Amino acid sequence: MADFAITREHGATKGRYVIRQGSDEAELTYSITTPTLIIADHTAVPDAFRGTGAGLALFMRLVEDARAEGVKIVPLCPFVNATRKKHPEWADVFV
Repeated sequence: MADFAITREHGATKGRYVIRQGSDEAELTYSITTPTLIIADHTAVPDAFRGTGAGLALFMRLVEDARAEGVKIVPLCPFVNATRKKHPEWADVFV
């Protein structure tokens, strides 16, 4: 897996993690429901990032930040939900 520069954009009700490469962006978006609960809504990885591990890198950053901030995640996004099922070691941040 490549080492990606991930940017976090965090607003009052929504946020996202982004990896940029030229004009392409891979993103994982989330909605903020309470100060301690977010909903991972969507992951989009364009063809330019396929096979690079960009989606997993975004997922891992989401998990790391949730742990550091004491936040729980509702895995609405199919990618996030499928990935968390494969990694029980990250179960502590999911509801």
